[in-house]
Amino acid sequence: MISAQNRLPLLSGNKRLLFFTIALLLAACSPKVRPVATTVKKPVDNVTKKPESTPVKQPEKAPEPKVATISMILPFGLEHLNPAQRYSPAGLSKANMSVEYYQGFKLALDSLTADGSNFKLQLFDSQDETTQTRTLALNPAVRSADLIVGPVFPEGVRAFNAALSYSKGVIVSPLSPANPATINKPNLVTVIPPLEYHAWGAAEYISKTVKPKKIFILRSGFSQEKDYAVNFKKAIDSLTKKKVKIISLFVVRGNLSSLLPQLSKTEENVFVVPATDQAFLGVTLRSLDTLNKHYPVILFGHPSWEKFSFLKPQLLERLHTHITSSEKINYKSGATVTFLRNYRKAYHVEPTEYAIKGFDEGLYFGKLLFADKGLADIEQTDFKGLHNSFHFIKKPALGWVNTHVNILTYTNFELKQVE
Repeated sequence: MISAQNRLPLLSGNKRLLFFTIALLLAACSPKVRPVATTVKKPVDNVTKKPESTPVKQPEKAPEPKVATISMILPFGLEHLNPAQRYSPAGLSKANMSVEYYQGFKLALDSLTADGSNFKLQLFDSQDETTQTRTLALNPAVRSADLIVGPVFPEGVRAFNAALSYSKGVIVSPLSPANPATINKPNLVTVIPPLEYHAWGAAEYISKTVKPKKIFILRSGFSQEKDYAVNFKKAIDSLTKKKVKIISLFVVRGNLSSLLPQLSKTEENVFVVPATDQAFLGVTLRSLDTLNKHYPVILFGHPSWEKFSFLKPQLLERLHTHITSSEKINYKSGATVTFLRNYRKAYHVEPTEYAIKGFDEGLYFGKLLFADKGLADIEQTDFKGLHNSFHFIKKPALGWVNTHVNILTYTNFELKQVE
């Protein structure tokens, strides 16, 4: 059984999606009908027997089925349904994201319900406001849930956890890669790997697969890249016991001439570029391309490069570029094809990345709620989802953090996962 409390509004021009979503929420509880076994009485001889005085047993009361309660906090922004408070483009985008995530999550719970699990799903609107988020942290219905999913954005996650003095279950940060050290909650679950683990993932791949003697880190000087660069060096030093030399260089106008005496013409020269600035990347990658004509280059970039349209696939492929990612979906896999078919059948729209993430997380945590050890077994329970795999580690005072990232490389001008 799955119940939902709130009705979702029309969030885009798709009326069919509106009516279907409203119908989903109105169908709060679907009673389960289970077959009842009946016993056929055997014929008996027509012989009168003296009744025996036996004690009458009271019928045993069947135990009530377990119901797992999930509180979901998403920025629906329902207050904007008022004609005087129309959605802004940003607000509408957040509302659509919320509906898509909810639908994927609920589809996962529906599949588990068909196998005998029972859920009570409670929806709460954070309005993407810290005041409303703090109020929800004091709501008994939220605090008493077996699992709390949300809020979504880093500011909301911090505000909610700061106001939450007690919760029965764990709190899932479903879509934010924010460092859990900024939240400091021992029962927090960070599903999207923070940047630190992208750096560690790249370092682990380089140390085990490429096995270089030197690694060159090219810096732009912007503070945003410091977190990646520092954690990458720390990971390499730890994984190789400081046997690999790290050479860090702040590059000005793409000038790499100072590195020439240290480069090899026969072995791959490993470059790590944690920058995200478009102007810096444009100049520096062209310089690396020129360098590549005489010195073999293998490049490792920032995970956000995956979404940068200004980076040309032809150039990235020539540089043997690798990046880490926490959301690579194989649309040809059997599991993905089945999900797409079921999602279209249920909602009559195409699923987005948020719907897929919602499905993966709903399936993972829904199963854990009915496992022998429940949510206490997160660290020992790995999961291969449609968008990413989950491998959680327990960090003292910070909760559980998913550390799994995929390694992608450019092949035939598109990103493909490294096997």
